Amino acid sequence: MQILYYEFFGFEHFTDIFDALFYTASMRINKYLASCGIASRRGAEELILARRVTLNGKVITELAMQILDGDVVKVDGKVVSPETRKVYVIMNKPRGVVTTCSDDRGRKTVIDLMRQIRNETNEANLGSIRVFPVGRLDYDTEGLLILTNDGDLAREITHPSSEISKVYIATVDTKVTDEHLCDIVSKIGDNTVQVTIHEGKNRQVRKMLAAVGLNVTDLKRVAIGNLTLGKLKPGEFICTNTKPRI
Repeated sequence: MQILYYEFFGFEHFTDIFDALFYTASMRINKYLASCGIASRRGAEELILARRVTLNGKVITELAMQILDGDVVKVDGKVVSPETRKVYVIMNKPRGVVTTCSDDRGRKTVIDLMRQIRNETNEANLGSIRVFPVGRLDYDTEGLLILTNDGDLAREITHPSSEISKVYIATVDTKVTDEHLCDIVSKIGDNTVQVTIHEGKNRQVRKMLAAVGLNVTDLKRVAIGNLTLGKLKPGEFICTNTKPRI
């Protein structure tokens, strides 16, 4: 695995070195928003580019903006501040739910599902803390999904340099033969394969299998690194303040 110079010195991103050298009492805006549990760093940058973030009443347009003690940051008009208590939701996302915070087509999102969980369970570990989904899981795919306000964990899981594996079980409409198999695709039944990838691009598993003549009829993610789905049924979850070992 390639180790970048800033990772060797314990930094997650090369811009963190600049922050450490020149800003002693400030935090870059994307890292600040991630620490508030609003989104991952990449997601925070998308919010900024969409002009949804303000600093002391002015719209932020620079991704390198530094936040100082006493600054007031708002997202969509609401004040946000870093959340010191971390929350981790381990969920079996059902099919028919979008892995985003909102959907312009009106489909149910994992955030809608979290609101339902709050109303129905009064989950003590969750409280009023906002969480966001880590990575993506297709609308018609079920399985393991992590929601958290821990931006560092989100980056660890989603950044390609981490090379964290994601394991899927796929049911296909064709009998699986040796010609369909490779290093990342193994047979576990006549019409079932296990697929292991390290990135999570849109519909990647379905496209990979379609390329070798296997049409996916059912797809489930069962593991992210060392974390497994276990016996969680669709829609069920575990909520904890203990960071999972990925």
